Formats: sequence, C-alpha cells, structure tokens
Amino acid sequence: MDFDTGELVKLAGDIKKAAKSTGPRAQLVIRKTARDITADAKNLAPVDTGNLKGSISHTDLRTVGRSGTLTVEIGPTASYAVFVELGTSKMAAQPFMGPAADRRAPAFEQAMAQLGEEGLNG
Repeated sequence: MDFDTGELVKLAGDIKKAAKSTGPRAQLVIRKTARDITADAKNLAPVDTGNLKGSISHTDLRTVGRSGTLTVEIGPTASYAVFVELGTSKMAAQPFMGPAADRRAPAFEQAMAQLGEEGLNG
C-alpha cells in the first residue's frame, strides 16, 4: 500500500506558520476579554462595603503567552465571594462572575474562530 505523506507535511507546516502569526493576536484577544470580564464583574457585583467589588481582578496580563500557554485567571479574592455568587441555604445567589463571563463569551469565541480561519487560510 502506498501512502503519500506530502499533504500531511504541508498541513503541519501550515499549522506551525499559523501559530506564529496568530499567537500574538490571540494574546491580545485574551487580554481584552480578561479586562472586559473583570470590568463587567465589578459592575455586577453587589456592593455592601465594596470589599467584594474591590477584590475582583485578573492575573498579570503581561505574562499571557510567555510560558507557551494562553491563560488568565479572573475572579475575586474575597473569601465569601463564592457564597454571594452561588448563594447559600439562607441567602439567594447574586451571580456576578458567571454573567460577566457569559456576556463576553460570544465575542471571544468569534474572535478566536476568526483567528483560526485566518491562520489556516492565509
């Protein structure tokens, strides 16, 4: 049986080339999305003392992509944040992180899909 690997080699080269050009742009999309989710969460967080709202932040955006991964963590550091977000048996949920992420997900997904298409289609 003959098997021509030429197309697979070409595809691998195209993917490698696409990664070099789309990586920096993907970093920008992730950084913008992180800033947007953080801002939305702060706007949606219930305010009593302001501690919860003030504790919402993201990891250092300058490090996105430096270790080979495109990740960022977004969330509050207030110890009671999970109880506000999810509620308890004595308190109704007041979600702020989930809705903030949900609001920005469509634009993020669209931007990343566009980068993928552009990268593979030239």
